[in-house]
Amino acid sequence: MIPRFSSLANRSLPLLGGVFALLLLVPLLSVVSSVFVKDQGAWAHISSTILPSLAANSLLLAAGVAVGVAVVGTGTAWLTANHEFPVRRMLEWTLILPLAIPAYVLAYTYTDVLQYAGPVQSFLRESFGWQGKHDYWFPEIRSLGGAAAMLTLALYPYVYVLARVAFLEQSTSLNEAARNMGLGPVAVFFRISLPLARPAVAAGVALALMETLADYGTVSYFGVPTFTTGIFNAWFSQGDRIAAGKLAVILMGFVILVMLLEHWARRRARFHQSSGRRHVRVPLHGAKAWFATSLCALPIAVGFAIPTLILLKLALTEGDVQFGARFIKLSINSFGVAAITAMIAVSAALLLAYVARSSGKRIQAWLNRLVGLGYAVPGTVIAVGVLIPLIALDHILVDSIAAIFGFKTGLLLTGGFLVLIYAYLIRFLAVALQSVEAGLSKITPNMDDAARSLGSTPFEVMREVHMPLLRTSLITAGLLVFVDVMKELPATLVMRPFNFDTLAVQTYILAMDERLAEASTAALVIVAVGLIPLIMASRAITKPQDVTAANLAPTAALATP
Repeated sequence: MIPRFSSLANRSLPLLGGVFALLLLVPLLSVVSSVFVKDQGAWAHISSTILPSLAANSLLLAAGVAVGVAVVGTGTAWLTANHEFPVRRMLEWTLILPLAIPAYVLAYTYTDVLQYAGPVQSFLRESFGWQGKHDYWFPEIRSLGGAAAMLTLALYPYVYVLARVAFLEQSTSLNEAARNMGLGPVAVFFRISLPLARPAVAAGVALALMETLADYGTVSYFGVPTFTTGIFNAWFSQGDRIAAGKLAVILMGFVILVMLLEHWARRRARFHQSSGRRHVRVPLHGAKAWFATSLCALPIAVGFAIPTLILLKLALTEGDVQFGARFIKLSINSFGVAAITAMIAVSAALLLAYVARSSGKRIQAWLNRLVGLGYAVPGTVIAVGVLIPLIALDHILVDSIAAIFGFKTGLLLTGGFLVLIYAYLIRFLAVALQSVEAGLSKITPNMDDAARSLGSTPFEVMREVHMPLLRTSLITAGLLVFVDVMKELPATLVMRPFNFDTLAVQTYILAMDERLAEASTAALVIVAVGLIPLIMASRAITKPQDVTAANLAPTAALATP
């Protein structure tokens, strides 16, 4: 039988995929174009006054988080992967739970507990008879160090997930040979296990650094000036979108540098299967066993359990539980934009992934990789990139309508609901694309060839063959995008329509007003929603004998742009 391909369908799929990819790249290109726009005064002032402090704080914050996530993530990954100790099975999947709590929520909860009037310092003063700050020293939570600590607690699972897989894939025979030569557990870790896992650790640290550079809620609440706060202030306080764009370009430069370092680390990775022997954990006994349990339980307690309990206490005992009409409206807003974005993102990811697979052209694969840059770009940068061309287009439309019809309208595009969805797609499409591509990689190309030999068009192959087989991957992709949109703060703050707030915005505004008890209810909903994909990912985490890119798709999408 001669295959009856539709030439129009064959041409339209790649064309549609390319056009969609270019639409998502326009905002990033508009940010870069701001470098060539003539300065109007604000940038000269910023560059000569606060730019050095913005750069210094951003670099110091990134350095602190890099050290923190590397130590916590690698240490816990090595212990759970290579040793047997009490409640290890529970700890190995609960160690990823802090990903459910955004760093800015951690900042709000720990500020309430650790500030001068909080329960910790009040207890210390009552216990030791101290009268004031002059009698003792206590670390200041609202500081650069405090921000680094909050981000470390929220982001160390990125390193943990990738490093644990790397440790599980290492040859058991190699570690046994090292121990037979007289090396102790610590020496084996530093001389064999860690060097072999270094590319995975570096990749996890790079991912944590991207999130650190993108953070706005934590540094804003703690009063730490970084590039994200500088962009926000330049746009809203000074009203200079060109200065905001130039700051965004510098921040993008930092992000691209981190991505290049991560790519360099991955290029050095070499994955070798072990000799087929079952991965054997070294049992720990006595004090060593309980010490390992304590080390793994500590980040879970500090990064998830304690903040969640604090939020519950604030919501139920110290303030009115916000389950009224306002809360319902915020929930509808949040769930609505998250659901719409998730559906569009999954459809677009399926289109882009299928076009790259069916066409076999490298240009489409490169376009998909460029689209994936959006996940590494901070929300403030994306907001600036969307608004710069949009405002210009809005003014052109207003002037054209005035010239043709003789009356002026307000801005038609800026501040609209669809623009917010557009920004979310740029930010989070890579999450859906990664999951869909992982699912497609499990489908043999022979099935495509068989369907086409029976006369199916590319659209029919995608609809009748791939979509049923990708059902789990598509659901996972949609769920991950849904959760990320629910947690997104900076892009929502900048681009939300008038009188349109979400749970994340409500949490931020109430916390900035020191109304932490009222903010706790919205924060708890965000945490609860974030737990859903993590529970799915934990199923992959607890299957050490079948660790592949495909069955780790939910976790990889959480930790890989």
